[in-house]
Amino acid sequence: MYARVGDRLVVEGDPARTGLIIGTPHGDGSPPYVIKWLSNGHIAMVSPNQFARVERADADTADEPGGRSPGSSDSESLAPDRRDLGPA
Repeated sequence: MYARVGDRLVVEGDPARTGLIIGTPHGDGSPPYVIKWLSNGHIAMVSPNQFARVERADADTADEPGGRSPGSSDSESLAPDRRDLGPA
């Protein structure tokens, strides 16, 4: 499973368990992911299991696993964007 910031993680069997991927600590897009759960805004580090799937934010740009070009990294995405967290 590979993902990038902006994709959604959906855990089957529980509609409340859909989250926005706001961080990918590994440069290749492999788990775990930093997720903001859409149902309550909670942010957590998640290692998806076999009942989860990644929905691409933009499927047209996914030329390789994680949709990255060679040599790119999401290291700047380790900290969540403060605009996504709501009122401080």
